Amino acid sequence: MQSVQLEERAAPPAAASKSRSSNRPIRRKTTLKGLILPVLTLIVWEIFGTAGQINPTVLPTPHVIALEFYNLARSGELLFHLKISLWRSLLGFLLGGSVGLALGLWSGFSRLAEKQLDPSIQMLRTVPHLAITPLFILWFGFGEWSKILLIALGAFFPVYVNTFLGIRSVDEKLFEVAKVLQYNRRSLITKLIVPASLPNILLGIRLSLGAAWLGLVVAEMMGSSEGVGFLIMDARYFSITSLVFVGILIFAIVGKLTDSLVKLLEKRLLRWRDSYLGENL
Repeated sequence: MQSVQLEERAAPPAAASKSRSSNRPIRRKTTLKGLILPVLTLIVWEIFGTAGQINPTVLPTPHVIALEFYNLARSGELLFHLKISLWRSLLGFLLGGSVGLALGLWSGFSRLAEKQLDPSIQMLRTVPHLAITPLFILWFGFGEWSKILLIALGAFFPVYVNTFLGIRSVDEKLFEVAKVLQYNRRSLITKLIVPASLPNILLGIRLSLGAAWLGLVVAEMMGSSEGVGFLIMDARYFSITSLVFVGILIFAIVGKLTDSLVKLLEKRLLRWRDSYLGENL
């Protein structure tokens, strides 16, 4: 009888490991399916470009872009500009994201703060970056602070909006349970409201990282002498299209890596969430 109980207890982990191993081929197939379109596009692009059907000044072939990337990386120039851009975007994201998180929490918890802050923030959120850039140049000049603050402005709004919505979307029934359990204000915030709004907060961080990269492009195109944005502007001025594509490729790769990092963080912090993941079609 005791051995039967032990076998029953051991069954769930074995079943879980079996389901994980059975999901691996499905994941590989999904990854391969996702690579079909990009690889096919590159092959067609290379064939037409090599045959002379596409103007190389307008659209260089993939192998020319890859060669430009290699030469830039080998010379050390790519690493130099990339480090400066990463540092600017990190500072801007940390500044804008932390302020957005603090104000989002404040507006979410307090109706008074919502009435005072939210209308002005929502109005500023709709103003394009390019419209504000001349003001930042007038106020802060062409130095590093103007670039970091412009990036921070773009990183601020996604975190603020999603934090505010996350707090306000917490189920009212959970507050009734908290009253029964006699939670004090601190426990209510740390054990109920913040964990329940965490999916929205992490979504805001993902969107904020993307907005920080967009703000970086605008910031480095206004009087900068280094950075990936400057590299693109300089290449455009001298009509080096392959170098422009290298800069775009760098933004795409780093943006995808940061997004994947936040997604990994979501998986670890939100293990408790049971949500629909889609069908394997």
